[in-house]
Amino acid sequence: MGNRHAQFPDEIYLLHILHNIGAIDPGRALALEEIARWASMEPRRAEENLNKLIGEGYAEIKVVSGAKRYYVTANGIRKVLSIYS
Repeated sequence: MGNRHAQFPDEIYLLHILHNIGAIDPGRALALEEIARWASMEPRRAEENLNKLIGEGYAEIKVVSGAKRYYVTANGIRKVLSIYS
């Protein structure tokens, strides 16, 4: 689908979305479908970007009843905040 904000790559846009909707710890982790809906992104594309964020240490997966749920790590929160400071 492309960038919603031209100055940010899709994965950073997605990191902002996760942060803004409060998926900032394992107890608030969200399913891929919820994240894709919030980000107005196809689930497959959202998953690709989530995997990039995980690889960079900005997000993690929590498995709940066999289902993957995603949340922002402390490093991910720092990344979001550093963009504005």
